[in-house]
Amino acid sequence: MIHEECEILIVEDNPEDAELMLRSLKKMHLANQVIHLEDGAEALDFILNQGAYAQRKNFIAPRVMLLDLKLPKVHGLEVLKVIKSNPDTKNIPVVIVTSSREDPDIKKAYELGANSYIVKPIDFKDFMDTLSHIGFYWMVVNERPN
Repeated sequence: MIHEECEILIVEDNPEDAELMLRSLKKMHLANQVIHLEDGAEALDFILNQGAYAQRKNFIAPRVMLLDLKLPKVHGLEVLKVIKSNPDTKNIPVVIVTSSREDPDIKKAYELGANSYIVKPIDFKDFMDTLSHIGFYWMVVNERPN
């Protein structure tokens, strides 16, 4: 399926975590035009209009991207690096949502231009609440350029 519009792009290889993200966004009525991709290569194809997405027209960049780090095919930090170094995509807000609490990952993510770094809570309710707050902030509170 060639997606034209996407408000929230979730790049997460763990199906349970992705489902929790979707459920928390739906709970806050923020799940319109959410797209879930499972690996870094597809995320880059999607954002850069290449590969399976090369024929897409009228692509509107997501309002926010929720990006895991430990992804198959292309690591999340590499995805972040490509997005933030491209003049056409550098303004897409990227929120790292990962289980890694390692200081080198946090530092590198911010060096590469991450807009936020969230460590996934272990507790189900905490995870749902965290994602609801993230979604509310980026979709309702945050202003972005046209």
